[in-house]
Formats: sequence, structure tokens, C-alpha cells
Amino acid sequence: MKLIINGKKTDSVSNETFEVIAPATGQVIDTVPKATAEDIRLAVDAAVPAQKAWAKVPVYKRAEILYKFLDIVEQNKESLARTLSDENGKPITEARAEIGNIHIGFSGFIEHAKHFYEKIIPPGTEAGQSANLQLVTREPVGVIVCVIPFNFPCDLFDQKVAPALMMGNAPIVLPSSDNPLTLLRLTEMLGDAGLPPGVAQCLTAPGSVKAVAVADPRVALVTLTGSTEVGISTQELAAKNLTKTALELGGNDAFIVLEDGDVDLAVEEMIWGRMYNAGQVCCASKRFIIHNSLKEVFAKKAVERIGRQKYGDPAKDDTQIGCLISEKAAQKVEAEVNKTIEQGGKILLGGKRKGAFYEPTVITDVPKTADVARDLEIFGPVVSIIGFETDEEAIEIANQSIFGLSSCVFSRDYKRAWKVAARMEAGGAVINGASFFRSFEMPFGGWKQSGLGTEGVMSTFEEMTRMKTIVLKNLI
Repeated sequence: MKLIINGKKTDSVSNETFEVIAPATGQVIDTVPKATAEDIRLAVDAAVPAQKAWAKVPVYKRAEILYKFLDIVEQNKESLARTLSDENGKPITEARAEIGNIHIGFSGFIEHAKHFYEKIIPPGTEAGQSANLQLVTREPVGVIVCVIPFNFPCDLFDQKVAPALMMGNAPIVLPSSDNPLTLLRLTEMLGDAGLPPGVAQCLTAPGSVKAVAVADPRVALVTLTGSTEVGISTQELAAKNLTKTALELGGNDAFIVLEDGDVDLAVEEMIWGRMYNAGQVCCASKRFIIHNSLKEVFAKKAVERIGRQKYGDPAKDDTQIGCLISEKAAQKVEAEVNKTIEQGGKILLGGKRKGAFYEPTVITDVPKTADVARDLEIFGPVVSIIGFETDEEAIEIANQSIFGLSSCVFSRDYKRAWKVAARMEAGGAVINGASFFRSFEMPFGGWKQSGLGTEGVMSTFEEMTRMKTIVLKNLI
């Protein structure tokens, strides 16, 4: 596949390429251009005038183009899902669901844009202002760099590109080098739907080349989903030009089960909330803080329930847990599990790696002083069980992390659960469900080192527009 710059599929100016590898098989799926700093500059060169023209296109016309894009996606949904599964390693059923989400996400932003009204401060609301009418408008920020990670590339394409386009901005998509193919295809489909050249572009820019886009003073906003380390370095670089950032970063979500919690429900939510995408989810539940009276039965049921999951080839329809994004990622999980064992944890299930596959793993008796109980985010299918005695202790363990993306608590007493949820230092809290909950409508974002700003139909337009007040003085 090729870069998409100014409406054209093109090679890198250096003509260098790199291979996209299927993590499950180790086979080469495709070869893509290796974008350079010059390619990034060419994309921004195209985006600046294209955005100014796109901003003049009425909202209903933008909507017509994006709905046509959704029709093209629908016609190609199975091939898109196969591409996503192959390059990502997630089960084909999960890949199909993610492609299906494109319609939900895009249509949500499209319809909200039609009702994103401006505001008026009428005359007479303040002494001395009786003759003045104040109109508060929202205008596009301009060129937006969208840095998208490997784990949910299409979902995050929806969250970033759809609102950017509907608000009159020009997004430049920078996908993960591990799996850029699906996003290259989606960007191409936007062009096929009638999006003008330069309005949406996609470049495969490994590593530090992305920094060129962040540092370009013509870029108005960088929206990034990724690790906290990358988020901090991005924020530092953007600050040199006062470029706005929206950052959704790492998480080490607490999953609290109080002594009156429904263990069977908690175990089912654990399957969905920790095993999905082989645990490679920022808002996956990762620290399982279980009351000591329930810890043994929770661990036993978790082992039994995970054991019933079909683990293996992501291309097969009955596979429920696939591989990680790469062998390197699996090796990292392996090292982190070993460290957790060294710090006192005991493996009840799994703990073995083969290539990019890491077995679903359950670790119990993890001390609350262990790294994984604080700031070590294991990005894989690992359940780390930490015991506690009182609600206060559970909250203390939950809040001792530098992260605060999401959280959850299980209790049959909703008043008690609400009190715990309200005290957890996180951007979200789920009662009687896993923290792995993100609708397209809700504002999603973290506290502490889990990010800045929020994404979602309810809030992204605020991030992707600028406020202007136009005053009609002496109107009356």
C-alpha cells in the first residue's frame, strides 16, 4: 500500500519501505512506504489550504460525504475485518465488531454536528450591555494530527477523524507502524466518497518521524492515544508552539469486588474486561482488588472460566483470545509477569509464551506493594489478584497508582458501591461491570498520568473547535 498525501497514493520521497508482519504467523502481509520528515511537511503543505476550503463546506454537505464513506465501508466490511485481524492478531470476531463500530461512531458525530448550535448572550443580561448582542461561535482549529495506536485503530479513527472532519478540520492520520493497513484503506475510502484532496491524509511514519508533525507550527491540535511516556514527550514538543493537545494515555484500572459483590458476575465481566483483544486495552481492568473472603473463590472461578475460552489462531471464527501485536510485546508481558512472581505473586494459570502468543494468565496473592499493584501496566491477558480487608483499604490500593483512566466496583449495595466509585481517582467508574466500558457518546478520558482532555460525541467537538465571540454593539 501507499501513503495518502493530497489525495494521491504515493511512495515516500526516500523510496524506503518496511514490512507489515502478521503477528500470529510471522508472515509478511504487505510492504508500505517509510515516511520521512519531508513527506510529513508535504502533507501539512496540502492540509493547510485544503482545510480552509473544507471549513466553508456546509455541515450537511460534509455529512453527505461521510455517509457515502459509510456505504463504501459496508460494502467492504469483511475484507476490512480480515485485514485488521491479520495485521493486529485480534480474533476475527473482534475485528468484525470493530469494523461494525465505524458506522456507530461516524453517524454519532455526523448527527451531533447537525445540532451543535452556537450560543447567544442577549442584551440586558448585564448592566451596561442593554444595547449589545454577543454571539459565541465555534470554529475549526485547522490541521489536526491524529496519532493512533495499534490496539483499536478503527475505533480511534472514528473518535478522531469523524469529529475533525465534521467540524471543518483537516486530519493527518499517523497509524501505528505495526498495523497501518486498515487505516490506509479507510483514508482511501474517504477520498472515494468525495472528500477533497488534502482534507484527510494518512502516512506510515515510524518512530521519531511523527515528532515532525507534532512540532510543525502549522498544526493546531495533536490528538494522541498511546503510552504515558509518548504522551509526555508529545506534550513537551507541542508546547514549544503552544499547540493544543488531547491525550488518552496509559491505565492500570482497579477492579474492586467488595465482600457482598456478585462473584459470578465479576468473573464474567473479567472475561470481557481483561481478555478482550488479549488484554491490550488501555481501560482494561488490570488490578483485581478482591476482598479476602472472596479471593480464593474468585481465583478458582477465574481459572475455570478462562480455561473455557478458545485461545489460538485469530483467523478462526471460534477463536476468542488471539495473540499480541508482536513477539516483542509478548516478551515484555513475559518479563512483567516474572517480575510480579518475584515480588510475591503465585501463578494459578498460564504464564507461558510462544512467539507473539502469551497464555491467558491468573496470578494470585499479589502484595499491594508489588509494582503491578501500583504503576506497572501489563498490556496482555493477565489477571493480577490483590486482597484487601476494608473498603478504605481497597480505595487506598486503587488510588496509589499514577494512572487514573477508568475503574470499577462490584457490590449488591448500590449506595455503598457509589461511595467507593465516587472516591476512586479516575476519569470513569463502572458499578457492577468491568472498567472496559466506552460508548461513543460518553466523554472518555483519564485523570493523573492517564491523559488530558476527553473524547466522545458529547465532548470532542469542544476539543476540535475554537471559541470566538462576535459582538453586535449598539444594536438596539
